[in-house]
Amino acid sequence: MADMAIPAAVLRNLSDKLYEKRKNAALEVESIVKQLVQAADHDKIDAVINLLSNEYTYSPQLNHRKGGLIALAAVTVGLMSEAGRHLEQIVPPVLNSFADQDSRVRYYACEALYNIAKVVRGECIIFFNQIFDALCKLSADSDANVQSAAHLLDRLVKDILTESDQFSIEEFIPLLRERMNVLNPYVRQFLVGWITVLDSAPDIDMLGFLPDFLDGLFNMLSDSSHEIRQQADSVLSEFLQEIKNSPSVDYGRMAEILVQRAASANVFTRLTATTWIHEFVKLAGDQLVRHYADILGAILPCISDKEEKIRAVARETNEELRGIQAIPSEEFNVGSILSVARSHLSSEWDATRIEALHWMLTLLLRYREKVLSILSDVFDTLLKALSDPFEEVVLLALEVHACIAQDDIHFPKLILHLIQNFRADNSLLEKRGALIIRKLCVHLDAETVYRKLSAILAEEPDLDFASTMVQALNLILLTSSELAGLRDLLKKSLFSQHGEDFFIALYGSWCHSPMAIISLCLLAQIYQHASSVIQSIVEEDINVTFLVQLDKLIYLLETPTFAYLRLQLLEPGKYIWLLKALYGLLMLLPEQTVAFKILRTRLKTVPPYSFSGEIFKGSSSGNVTPGTTYSGDDGLSNENQLNGHGDINFTLWLRQFEKVQELHRSHRKSSRLSKASSSFSKDIQRIEGPRPVIALPVSRSSYIGTGQLRI
Repeated sequence: MADMAIPAAVLRNLSDKLYEKRKNAALEVESIVKQLVQAADHDKIDAVINLLSNEYTYSPQLNHRKGGLIALAAVTVGLMSEAGRHLEQIVPPVLNSFADQDSRVRYYACEALYNIAKVVRGECIIFFNQIFDALCKLSADSDANVQSAAHLLDRLVKDILTESDQFSIEEFIPLLRERMNVLNPYVRQFLVGWITVLDSAPDIDMLGFLPDFLDGLFNMLSDSSHEIRQQADSVLSEFLQEIKNSPSVDYGRMAEILVQRAASANVFTRLTATTWIHEFVKLAGDQLVRHYADILGAILPCISDKEEKIRAVARETNEELRGIQAIPSEEFNVGSILSVARSHLSSEWDATRIEALHWMLTLLLRYREKVLSILSDVFDTLLKALSDPFEEVVLLALEVHACIAQDDIHFPKLILHLIQNFRADNSLLEKRGALIIRKLCVHLDAETVYRKLSAILAEEPDLDFASTMVQALNLILLTSSELAGLRDLLKKSLFSQHGEDFFIALYGSWCHSPMAIISLCLLAQIYQHASSVIQSIVEEDINVTFLVQLDKLIYLLETPTFAYLRLQLLEPGKYIWLLKALYGLLMLLPEQTVAFKILRTRLKTVPPYSFSGEIFKGSSSGNVTPGTTYSGDDGLSNENQLNGHGDINFTLWLRQFEKVQELHRSHRKSSRLSKASSSFSKDIQRIEGPRPVIALPVSRSSYIGTGQLRI
């Protein structure tokens, strides 16, 4: 039937290799179709279209395919207003030709569809997804002519779409979302152009579908082409402005995308993502409750970003986020936020670790019970923060620990863990010990802290550590301005029950260090007992460590802390035991040391006083013999009488000190023997074989005594 409608010569010319003949044949087909339309012979029209499609556009012959495409466009022109009813026959063969291997066929396909679309306009919208998909591929075609033809068709389709009311955005979005993952720069430009057009159309709500292609737009921000980056940024800026003006936005889905993009390796992408997150937090803080943990996880690293702009935006966002107070619920998970903060305590960046601690402190202050119930998840990490090389991190970690330790349950655990950390890491005690103890005393009750530390150290099995720790605590007690109150309390040990109790609480652990005990007694103005302790020191106790500690004490005696003690030297008759204690220290110092000269110079300034042997009677026991003629403030008739309470048995405490020191002597002896044995074993191992025995004559002069050989 189609062959009868179209003369054989016309059909022959449609497949001719010459373009002009094919074009003229197409014009003949157009004329024939117009006649069929006038005759309302749609059966023949269908037959003509089928012939052109099957025998020409799907033909393996190149010129047949070219002629068929031109002819189908001519048929559409001939159909005019009737073309709509035949589109489902005409358009598919043309779309199929977009994927043809020959670039000229692809070019003619673009030309044919352009002419078809011009005739039918909005009626071709039913094929929009297929046309869009084809154009998306042709935008990156290897042939420049095909690209040019595709661009012309693309502009026409955009114009038609903006006029049409039949476009379905719901059906189109899945295709757009799929194509957003393509990396080709030409395709990306094509996609950005279409998003811009669709967003500008008044009847199309692209904002509602933004989460579907937002990630693709952010991906374009790191494109190697400056033009594509600029176009993507422009589109994103426009959408952000629309979000600010829109009453209803799906913040949640977009927040998930932004969180991932905030960790991008590309600076521009990170900056844009953090900017969006900042705006989201300001616009819809409460709506993002269930995303708080994820957002915090994205913002904390950005606080330490190498780009100042990103750091600034991240800091502002962090403050905005922390300012929002939410009620714990299924959506607002305190544990998740705490976990994020904990994970960032191991960050290599100081600023991030600091903000992580700020978040922990904020959560503790707002949701204390909830945080304490899951404290085991973060406690070990918090303890490690005390070893941080950055001082501000340590101070904040202490503040968090202090906040936790306000409960009686957690306070002992903190002190115990602190001592365990000091024992495991000696450098922590050396570098941060004073800072940690001082700040802990500021945040918590200083007396309670010292009492607990002393109680634990009194039972410490590691004698070396116990001695080192006590020396450190004693030095902090004597020098720290934060502990001035404790020093004042100890000065009242013989006049106040409170002071006496605190003195006794420290004494047990302070026994691990002779200098610590002597310092404690001097501070508490218990001078007779200080003298007794000094008298109990034996030759074995005097080693390098002892002399270093003694040297420090002499220097401390010249500080404002012991100003009262130096003033008491103006009344030697009243403070005779103080004088004896100081002279005792002087006798222990090597004569050539600076400390010896300092103390000797100080003692030379003491007004002359005649010592009486009766005064010192009984000093070896630690108590003054009752009935003595001396009645000074540091002795009276008996130290227990001066106390006013009679609760301190100094004889018993002196025995306790001597007992602990004997343990230290035994420990040092064991350590020396162990080292000597180890050294001897190594020497033996170095001997590869038996040495020859050389017999030497031994004269009488070789002997210096029975069983002793002079080598």
